Amino acid sequence: MKKVFQVILAIFAVFVGIYPAIYFFVTSSFGLLSTKSELVLNSTIWKIFFYAHIFSGGIALLIGWIQFIKRLREKRLKLHRNIGKTYVLLCLISGISALVIAQNATGGLISILGFSFLALFWLYFTYKGYVAIRQREIVKHQNFMLLSYAATFAAVTLRIWLPVLVLVVDDFFLAYKITAWVCWVPNLVVAWLIIKKKSLFHKTFPNPII
Repeated sequence: MKKVFQVILAIFAVFVGIYPAIYFFVTSSFGLLSTKSELVLNSTIWKIFFYAHIFSGGIALLIGWIQFIKRLREKRLKLHRNIGKTYVLLCLISGISALVIAQNATGGLISILGFSFLALFWLYFTYKGYVAIRQREIVKHQNFMLLSYAATFAAVTLRIWLPVLVLVVDDFFLAYKITAWVCWVPNLVVAWLIIKKKSLFHKTFPNPII
């Protein structure tokens, strides 16, 4: 079951990780760009941060899931470290960019707050994960990076929740406001539950034979 889950996660991560490339070849009428005002679309600053966000975030999503492959961590530690450094840098770029473009989020204040908090949590967890490994606190590093990737994975869950909610509430802007929160809050809850379960296991079985 665990392997099946990892395969599904990888498929979604690869597909959505590649998806942002489409924005480099389309007009402003494509996807979420169609909901932006001409003032925003004509802003050079906004476009720089927008493309920085989707490009770096897409690659972070694309490579992040690889870090959870146990065999890679054990057999190819140098590769694991190099991917990790790249992931942290990409999250830093994408997270800061997300915080900037979130201020013009479709749906107004509710969406702005939702995506702003997502960006802040994403940056925080990634930073804490990086600091933890620098201090050789491996378990803490693993936990924070799990939370970091849960935030990164919001790119996937947003694209699942939004069409579902549009069908349910029959109002794109209302659906988008809700999606601004549900695309990442449940992700962090699931990551936290995994961490708690792992912590409980190690307390119950201090020296697990696995």
